[in-house]
Amino acid sequence: MTAAPLKRMPLMLEIPDEALDSLRMPREEIEGELRAELAAVLYARGALSMGKATEMARVSRWAFEDLLAKRKIVRNYGAEDLRHDLEWSRAHSEPRPD
Repeated sequence: MTAAPLKRMPLMLEIPDEALDSLRMPREEIEGELRAELAAVLYARGALSMGKATEMARVSRWAFEDLLAKRKIVRNYGAEDLRHDLEWSRAHSEPRPD
């Protein structure tokens, strides 16, 4: 049995103007910052994998790992992550000359 493809779920958070006004960042950066922070927290709780959290944050994997390091969030890297990374590496590496 094949699982149904996942779809995007639009999500809107209502944040009071007072809270937005108190953020010490330019308004055009707020959405991206909140998205990245939420992804980092969900990753730290084990609710999202590294790949899904990176997708949610809409940043590169390296930028997301940098965010985790700055927040002192331990990277959850297990056997499944290693398997995925090895598969990716094999698929994207050039064959060695014999």
